Amino acid sequence: MRGMDKQLRVKDDGAYYLADRIWIPHYGGLREVVMDEAHKSRYSVHPGSEKMYHDLKTTYWWPNMKAEIATYVSKCLTCSKVKVEYQKPSGLLQQPELPMWKWEQISMDFITKLPKTASGCDTIWVIVDRLTKSAHFLPIKETDKLDKLTRIYIKEVVTRHGVPISIISDRDSRFTSHFWKSLHKALGTRLDMSTAYHPQTDGQTGRLTYR
Repeated sequence: MRGMDKQLRVKDDGAYYLADRIWIPHYGGLREVVMDEAHKSRYSVHPGSEKMYHDLKTTYWWPNMKAEIATYVSKCLTCSKVKVEYQKPSGLLQQPELPMWKWEQISMDFITKLPKTASGCDTIWVIVDRLTKSAHFLPIKETDKLDKLTRIYIKEVVTRHGVPISIISDRDSRFTSHFWKSLHKALGTRLDMSTAYHPQTDGQTGRLTYR
């Protein structure tokens, strides 16, 4: 910070700025608040450290910002568990072709047995676009009924991205139920169920990374 105080200036909003970026001081846990909001709020999708840094650096600045963000992401339990889960073998009989448009083909899975949040959520529903590998990480309860999951799916996926052409998932009982199959038949979405012994299935999802 030596000499940096000469470059900082106070604007009308009372915040200190370095050029056009807000300086976030170390005290008060403000940096953690900023990183929490950028990484795991309901409007974020657990970005990797590189993307998170590039997103934040346009607005904020603090010393060693990139290194602190990398450390923060490396300690994210959800990211670590998702990375492990998506390295598990899965698959249909052959590798699906890459889609032409984003969010026309998606894959989904549940990451369970997580520590409960204040609202009682203990599961992350991961829904991944197979083309761009962007994802929604939706906090739910393992005991949530299918009608609630359907409402979440319609709100978070269909209303944002449209109805997908196909969904790849494992054979979780919720995905094989008559209600789930009937819903997607009505929507015009094909359901592709993966099996335990074909690791080439959905290789794009298997390479979901957090950089």
